Amino acid sequence: MEPLVSILIPAHNAARWVAGTLQSALDQTWPRKEIILIDDGSVDDTLAIARRFSSDIVTIVGQEKQGAAAARNRALALSKGEYIQWLDADDILARDKIAKQMEQTKASSKRLLLSGAWGAFIYRSSKARFIRTPLWCDLSPVEWLSTKMEQNHHMQTATWLVSRELTGLAGPWDVRLSLDDDGEYFCRVLLASSGVHFVPEAKVFYRAASSTSLRNVDGSNEKLESFFLSTQLHVQYLLSLENSERARFICLKYLQRRVRNFVPERPDLVDKIEKIADRLGGRIASPEIGGRYFFIERLVGYAAAKRSRSLVRRWKWSLIRSWDRALARLENGKENNHTRRGAD
Repeated sequence: MEPLVSILIPAHNAARWVAGTLQSALDQTWPRKEIILIDDGSVDDTLAIARRFSSDIVTIVGQEKQGAAAARNRALALSKGEYIQWLDADDILARDKIAKQMEQTKASSKRLLLSGAWGAFIYRSSKARFIRTPLWCDLSPVEWLSTKMEQNHHMQTATWLVSRELTGLAGPWDVRLSLDDDGEYFCRVLLASSGVHFVPEAKVFYRAASSTSLRNVDGSNEKLESFFLSTQLHVQYLLSLENSERARFICLKYLQRRVRNFVPERPDLVDKIEKIADRLGGRIASPEIGGRYFFIERLVGYAAAKRSRSLVRRWKWSLIRSWDRALARLENGKENNHTRRGAD
């Protein structure tokens, strides 16, 4: 009998997308699967829509809002699979994603961590862009984490397929984290693994910057503190794998990149980062905006330049989203007209 794979989905206010996500889980060609969705206190129709999919292999559970990490932990506690597939409630799996990765488990250790390709889209998954990064290959734990931290790359949550054994060694999701909880969690999975095997045919479609996502950033103190804790833990994890001059240099570079998220809002967290850098034998330079915001920074300071950049990026992203939504509606309209003509 083939191993059972548990597809675990945390959801919060994802009514627009959850049906497509659940359908992509049901459509997996891997024959033995269970799907568990935990609705984390949604105030829209997420839970009602998800319950339409309830069946012998689909379990839908509602709970009061506790955060993404708590929802994932509950889904994991209810699961029985020998392998775990994490999936956010607005993303989509290619039909053979799990099957392609499970093919690689037949002759490998259960400590091997499997990853795959991911492409970002907004409304039209057919337009997802799969852009290769240095993480899209087989790597040892230390080289994978070093590359991530030094070059600022990441793997999207759903790309991973993790054995039950490896999941148990990694421990639960950290409920203290409301931002970058996935980055921190998969560091622990990585540390417990024998290495990463990349399966290019195993594809994930990642809905970029959805406002309904559990990973949405709002810039609150809670999110900033979570981001700092994850940053601190990343440094600890890399040094636990390799406490060398190279590793310390990578950590300092990582801290320098991340410190700008806390300036000027949280000088206390900036101070903590500077102390970490000092223990590593380095120092953190004052962040600069640079580029087109250089003159704003020189005239009215870093904080104003940072706010200006944020406003421009939000405005630009709003235009991109509106344009893509309009194109998606146009394409759907053409498809519906074609379907009606075919029926006639």
